[in-house]
Amino acid sequence: MNPLQSSQLPAASGTEGRRLRVATYNIHKGVRGVGPLKRLEIHNLGLGVEALDADLVFLQEVRRFHRRDARRFERTWFGWPEQSQADFLAPEGYVAAYRTNAVTRDGEHGNALLSRWPIGDVGHHDVSDHRFEQRGLLHVPVQWQGGELHAVVAHFGLIHASRMRQVERLAEFIDRHVPHDAWLVVAGDFNDWGEKLNPAMSELGLQRAGDSEGRRPLTFPSRVPVFALDRVYTRGLRCVSTFVPRGTSWARMSDHLPLVAELEPV
Repeated sequence: MNPLQSSQLPAASGTEGRRLRVATYNIHKGVRGVGPLKRLEIHNLGLGVEALDADLVFLQEVRRFHRRDARRFERTWFGWPEQSQADFLAPEGYVAAYRTNAVTRDGEHGNALLSRWPIGDVGHHDVSDHRFEQRGLLHVPVQWQGGELHAVVAHFGLIHASRMRQVERLAEFIDRHVPHDAWLVVAGDFNDWGEKLNPAMSELGLQRAGDSEGRRPLTFPSRVPVFALDRVYTRGLRCVSTFVPRGTSWARMSDHLPLVAELEPV
């Protein structure tokens, strides 16, 4: 039994209904800590992703490989997975899509989508605003409810002006690659500390998922969350509910908590 299933996660609405459960999660490259205190969390993250029981899981800071950490953890009890992190985290029966955003000296990392439903051709769009931050959009068409839903995994920059330009590039990407009448979910880590992106996203026809009281679920930092950096924006779908799992296990796996949203067609 997955021990994280005891974290009071709400039951999924059922894959045969009209609701779609999505989750977004920045996994911090599957490791936590620095120096001699650095620890491997990717195995616990696998349990966490499974416990979310989401139809679509939008992941950021996912590694395909990292030579230095692979050497460091190869002799630990669990060890560094031989698979890419996206494939490793995908629950049984899911398909994983991944594209690289940033290349570093020892490896790389990017965005991933884990889908319970069949997917189409995977696309990637570079939205880097300067050479110090490599950012991208992962675009995955998903077959759902007899139609096509477009999932875009986003990880925006640390500077507000960069994020605004990335919204503009997101708008251009959607206009070129997503049919105007298609369901659309854009989710990820928006790094919007000052809560300034919503008007620009609304201009794209994207509504931010929140609860019935208009509260914005807090996800960062994971131990004592005070910022709502992780978000789900939708078009053609409405948010029924949101949930952020809490507890010691979730707090230690990443510096972010996952955000879960239940959606249904408008």
